[in-house]
Amino acid sequence: MPPKRKVTTFNKARAIAWLQESVSKREVGRRLGVSHSVVVRLHQNFQATNSVLERPRSGRPKKTTQREDRFIRRQALQQRGTTANIIRGQLRVATNTNVSTKTIRKRLHEIGLRSRRPAVRPRLTAAHRQARLVFCHNHARWTRQQWADVMFSDESHHDGRARVTTCHEKQKFRNNKIR
Repeated sequence: MPPKRKVTTFNKARAIAWLQESVSKREVGRRLGVSHSVVVRLHQNFQATNSVLERPRSGRPKKTTQREDRFIRRQALQQRGTTANIIRGQLRVATNTNVSTKTIRKRLHEIGLRSRRPAVRPRLTAAHRQARLVFCHNHARWTRQQWADVMFSDESHHDGRARVTTCHEKQKFRNNKIR
């Protein structure tokens, strides 16, 4: 059985117009790519309400108000690394509203905020920063030709720094490997 396709409001209006022009319900269904029973129900709803818009549906009301949703959003944006559990506690203190962390995550998801893990990067010590600065000063005036002789390796030292090898060092490495 193919998946159900939602009929847009525009297509519902087209279907009603066709039905008023005496096009059969089966033909309208064929034109819209839906079952004729969908067209029958649409026509019945139109006759009852004189509208093609969907009627409001019942459902469980939200536990949080719009004001509390704004508070949740503001807390998440102000403190980017905060957790749903922390926001839950802040909401409880600020508004005396007790909700689950799942509710907090759902509200954040509704406004387009997703959970992320911070990128793990090697820590740079003062010595690393000094070595980078020296490297930059020594190579600031290099030409493209000089940089063409450099190979940046993805292999790293024990402290996470990448190794830079010049062509002369590459040749030494090859010569030692051949022996």
